[in-house]
Amino acid sequence: MKLGLRLPQRLGVDLRHDVVAAARAAEAAGFASLWTYERLLFPRNPVETYAGTGAPWPTHSRQAADPLAILTAAAVVTEKVRLGTSVLVAALHTPVQLAKALATIDQISGGRMIAGLGAGWSTDEFRAAGARRAERGRWLDETLDVLDTVWTRDPVTFRSDHVVIEDAAVLPRPVAKIPVLLAGGGSIPGPDGTSKAMQRIATRADGWLPLLTAPGRSGAARLRGDWDRIRNMAAGHGRDPGRMEMIVVGNVTFTEHPAGPDRAAFVGTLDQIIEDVHTAAEAGADELIIDLNLQDWFRSTSQMLDTAVQIRERCAAV
Repeated sequence: MKLGLRLPQRLGVDLRHDVVAAARAAEAAGFASLWTYERLLFPRNPVETYAGTGAPWPTHSRQAADPLAILTAAAVVTEKVRLGTSVLVAALHTPVQLAKALATIDQISGGRMIAGLGAGWSTDEFRAAGARRAERGRWLDETLDVLDTVWTRDPVTFRSDHVVIEDAAVLPRPVAKIPVLLAGGGSIPGPDGTSKAMQRIATRADGWLPLLTAPGRSGAARLRGDWDRIRNMAAGHGRDPGRMEMIVVGNVTFTEHPAGPDRAAFVGTLDQIIEDVHTAAEAGADELIIDLNLQDWFRSTSQMLDTAVQIRERCAAV
């Protein structure tokens, strides 16, 4: 299993220097990919609790620098690492502009772009972008349609509820078709154990960006079971599941003392985090994104990088 790293985007980051330093250091340390995340705003009185967890919005969400700008900076100073978004919320973007932006980064990087997309959840963010929460799934589907068309045809003719392109060049195009991975999958399942989000991944995506929610064998079994269902559905629609990849997101929160048996995955001491890395591998992950943006106690980006490299070295030594 490969390891990727989320780049620093939060408050306290020196965006002028830290982003390129982190990108260079991560590539030199052997990380396979670099990732960004999207958080459009931080409401003082949000409509929903954070991601429906019942908890308040955490302080690390007060700033998330623009994910595509961060990836562009990383593209210029690296040569081999893949560059991905985990994730962009489709309804916060105009589909054609998003297609052009992703294709441009792909050209700058020499074909290293990965487009990770999701439906989103924050009513406050949807309102700010002129979108409606109730239409988030439909907007994601429409965005996927636009990406498929704009990236593969020249000239482009396309019509949908919100987008009309009539016999026009939409350039640049990607070096090759950009892999599109989708997040989600945890919505209410139907009688067959699958959800609409899982069906979308199986029929439309090049892979899945799930969270590992529980540590140990039970977490691995649950994630592997969902992944098997997605791949079986993909095969049933005539797609090759062997060409799909599962890239797990590890949102790390360190604790001073070992977390108890009811802990969430990637919450605990360094030793427990390493155990969770191996759990993701056991679940069949092709790659794992290490995200250290959640840590309020990192004093600097260099300290964050030292910890990321330590995790990678510990995993490589096993």
